[in-house]
Amino acid sequence: MSCCAGKKCEEEFAHANSREYYGKVLQSAADLKTSCCTTASASVPAYIRHAIGKIHDDVVSRYYGCGVVLPPCLDGATVLDLGCGAGHDCYVAMQLVGASGQVIGVDMTDEQLAVARKYIEHHTSAFGYPSPNVEFRKGYIEDLSGAEIADESVDVIVSNCVLNLCDHKDKVLREAMRVLKEGGEMYFSDVYCDRRLPEHMQRDKLLHGECIGGALYWKDFLHMAASVGFHTPILVSDSAIELQSEVRSLVGDARFFSATYRLIKARDLEHSAEDYGQTVSYNGGIPECGDAFVLSRECTLQKDVP
Repeated sequence: MSCCAGKKCEEEFAHANSREYYGKVLQSAADLKTSCCTTASASVPAYIRHAIGKIHDDVVSRYYGCGVVLPPCLDGATVLDLGCGAGHDCYVAMQLVGASGQVIGVDMTDEQLAVARKYIEHHTSAFGYPSPNVEFRKGYIEDLSGAEIADESVDVIVSNCVLNLCDHKDKVLREAMRVLKEGGEMYFSDVYCDRRLPEHMQRDKLLHGECIGGALYWKDFLHMAASVGFHTPILVSDSAIELQSEVRSLVGDARFFSATYRLIKARDLEHSAEDYGQTVSYNGGIPECGDAFVLSRECTLQKDVP
């Protein structure tokens, strides 16, 4: 007889394997067997590369993200990082929100949180702040109330290659909807697949740890997002993922992609992208964007051009 009910066992597998893989198996990004948890430097905007250059090497070496998850115009914002790991994206966001902003990282892995917390004072001093504007809380991203994240308290949620590690992805999105302020957004990168993966692939420890086993089928993600109130997911960028032979042999012909989406919490947002001749103009004024604001993969707004 099984020691636990099916759903409980699934959740225990996801949490236990993530703790083991990211707490003990991986010691640095060099241990990865796919390109899922790496970000090509060419895709990173110059201002973010500059911010990364100020982060301690120990934190950078434990970065396992699959994309750029920090939108522009964060000055003074409250940013929540789901699955913050060793704090890489939090320490970038710490610079972008400024001394008046706040950054909160949530993770369940003690080893990763220990690294993140170790360098709070280092980065506070390096950035010239009078006091820390970042904190790291232990908790599950499926239940942010356990990490004391209040309703409608966050301007922007970021997450970098973490949603795939969760069995109950719908719970993560529901919690994101709960804690976001009206008009806020979840801006995140994750791994997607061109098909639904069979159970044995989802439960494989290597595939799960490398962010492959839990990859969502594209259409399932779109339906899931809509079901919790994010009716119009906006695809910002995507790219194919390279697999080493050890991993490729386990997944056959399945194809995987890293993609960045923005999910906006807006009661009046249309449920589908309608085109009835409307126009919008970017007036400039966002320092990080210059004369062009990238809304999505298909839409870049040029300054003063309808």
